[in-house]
Amino acid sequence: MLPSMLPKSVLTQGVVLGINLMLGYALGVVWQWLWSFLELPTPRGAKWQTVVAASYLALGVVLSVNLWRHVGWQNSLRREFGMGQIGPTIWGFTLPLALLVAGWILVVGRSLRKLFNFFVRWFDRHLPRRQALLLGGLVFFSLLWGVWSAVLVDGFFAGANQISAPIDASTDEGIIPPQSPLRSGSPDSLVPWKTLGRQGRNFVATGPIIDDLNAFHGGDAMESIRVYAGLKSGQTVQDRADLVLDELIRTGAFEREVLVVATTTGTGFLDTHAMDALEFVTNGDVAIAGVQYSYLPSAISLLADVDEVRETSQVVFEHIHEYWSELPDTTRPDIYLYGLSLGSLGVESILTSIDIINEPIDGALLVGPPFVNDLRNRLVTDRDPGSTPVRPVYEGGRTVRFMDESGLAELTGEWGDTRVVYLQHASDPVVFFSPDLLFDPPEWLSGDSRGPEIYDGFRWIPFVTVWQVLTDMAVADSVPEGFGHVYSRQAHVDAWAAILRHEGWTAADTAALQLHLSDRGP
Repeated sequence: MLPSMLPKSVLTQGVVLGINLMLGYALGVVWQWLWSFLELPTPRGAKWQTVVAASYLALGVVLSVNLWRHVGWQNSLRREFGMGQIGPTIWGFTLPLALLVAGWILVVGRSLRKLFNFFVRWFDRHLPRRQALLLGGLVFFSLLWGVWSAVLVDGFFAGANQISAPIDASTDEGIIPPQSPLRSGSPDSLVPWKTLGRQGRNFVATGPIIDDLNAFHGGDAMESIRVYAGLKSGQTVQDRADLVLDELIRTGAFEREVLVVATTTGTGFLDTHAMDALEFVTNGDVAIAGVQYSYLPSAISLLADVDEVRETSQVVFEHIHEYWSELPDTTRPDIYLYGLSLGSLGVESILTSIDIINEPIDGALLVGPPFVNDLRNRLVTDRDPGSTPVRPVYEGGRTVRFMDESGLAELTGEWGDTRVVYLQHASDPVVFFSPDLLFDPPEWLSGDSRGPEIYDGFRWIPFVTVWQVLTDMAVADSVPEGFGHVYSRQAHVDAWAAILRHEGWTAADTAALQLHLSDRGP
């Protein structure tokens, strides 16, 4: 119930509290078993009953106080995030839910114990007790492992795919096939509308129109190019890469000023805030290409599709890059990379590829990079002295720079021809989760390294904080824009303006565009 990185919903808090209750119960069971196993004396008598009663009373007081304080902690967090306040009445839902979750875990745990005892009793009929315990345990844990790996894990991912595939086949209300030949899914497109997937259809059917761009720039806007291939657009990654390249050629993408190869999140999602900001900064003189690699949300894809995102990113980029590198230097577009969340892992797999050394990219934007991103982790670890994990500086910012909603840090060193930007929030648990939180206090929670939107009452506790941040990941997308794993259009404008470095574009233009997009609403 202690404050953590993000405010938790009533539902999330109930589930977390139920699991925590059973973790505490399990620790008590283990302690009781160990006490008995060591044949230590069991306390008895009136004095012991008094100690037990006093302990229950103390625990009741602590629980009641923390139940009350939890509401204040959550409201303090919510004020920081601009969210509505909650009252003590939440416990009318949270506590019953916690008891329900705890009860379900207890039933499962005791059922497993009965199964273990069944195997031990069977061997007990034929073998000495200790051999029966050993063999019974081996059979039980072998069965448990087989069920876990072959049934639960595979079944979970199969079930997740079964649930996600129909969602991917659906089309959001108001989304209709584009008629412009510059969009995949249009009558002129090589990619049929029905194969794009839900997020692919959203991507090609939306975005600012020429009138929107002219309203800001005052004229000379172009219609942007958006090409996309869904999982059903081709049987293999190479098939989908071929389709995207053919679409780029068909739409004249290599005649534009800017070409962005975008790696999607698990469901095929490309963030509207990032795409719209990019098209406004370029006044539409841009082509964006995306390819879907999964039906699953990023949280599940992080477990199941890491290899797929790397393979798709590399195959698609190398296929496009090979064609692009053969074009004349003076006429081909500048080429950039983009990835949000798990998509940024795909971008990193490209950045660390040997194939782009001879013809380097012009820049990349990686947003909300998850904790599995090796390149980002190395940059933070090897950062320049005096910089923080939230706003690290690497080699004076010569190639890579980090930013948050407040913008890029002012660095005196020169920024080279290839510009890579990491956009990350201090309050994003997807970025800052680490198994090391089990035993080691993180730098991002200490002293001057502490992120600006991290609540003062959030403190590191061994074993506890890792669980807090892990559960915060479940609500990372449920907070207002500019916090957690939700990145604003204004931050994307700042990032794209710095990466693209258009001639004549000024800080005043960036501020004006940020204000313009704010006025457009969500």
